[in-house]
Amino acid sequence: MTTPHKSQQNDIYIHTTRLNYSINQRLILNNVSCELSAKSIAILGTNGSGKSTFLRLIDGLERRTSGDLQVLGLDPSRKAKELHHRIGFVFTNPDTQIIMPTVAEDVAFSLHGAVMSKQEKTERVKEQLADFHLSQFANQPAHSLSGGQKQMLALAGILIRDPQLLLADEPTTMLDLPNAERISHVLLGNHSRPVIIATHDLELASHCELAMHFHDGQIVEIAESGKVIEDYRRYCSQISASIPSTGLGYSA
Repeated sequence: MTTPHKSQQNDIYIHTTRLNYSINQRLILNNVSCELSAKSIAILGTNGSGKSTFLRLIDGLERRTSGDLQVLGLDPSRKAKELHHRIGFVFTNPDTQIIMPTVAEDVAFSLHGAVMSKQEKTERVKEQLADFHLSQFANQPAHSLSGGQKQMLALAGILIRDPQLLLADEPTTMLDLPNAERISHVLLGNHSRPVIIATHDLELASHCELAMHFHDGQIVEIAESGKVIEDYRRYCSQISASIPSTGLGYSA
């Protein structure tokens, strides 16, 4: 039996054994075994390495081909709806998550079905908008916001539900540096909630406790983020060195 890669010894919230995922007979994730318990984990890997697919399997957005997967003690293939109430998922493009006409309505939509009065919901939305510096935009069209503001709105809508686990798929890719730093602070600011972030942003990854390196659908390494980032930089340098020069360059 494959020995799972393990994170530090806290409560294990994700357990996989020989996890596989295929599309049209093409293997995307190959024999992934791990136990995750750290409060913040960055997933690194080049495009097509399987890191985003791994997050989607955790959230139940995709169904595994074979192997075992347990998330918060549940099987996503069988308990996807229940997990969706317990997991928050941040997509790369916030436009995919903004569905209501105005900013306030979009945040309020996340409280649909919550056991609280209308007044309580209204106050909770006001508080959330203030916390995310969106109060002045409350009645504006949600899709009129800037890219950074939209990502903050998407996060506000997710976090108002207080999920037990937060997943983020390249959340800073479309943002400038100031907005990327703001999003990073929000993602990693709550130390009681585990967060797993698939990212190319090594600065963001450096603030996580642990990092995972995926390559060709397999886990290459799980360790403290600094070590994995150093090894990943070395790996990327080797890839760059193997690519033939185009003869193009920069001049002063």
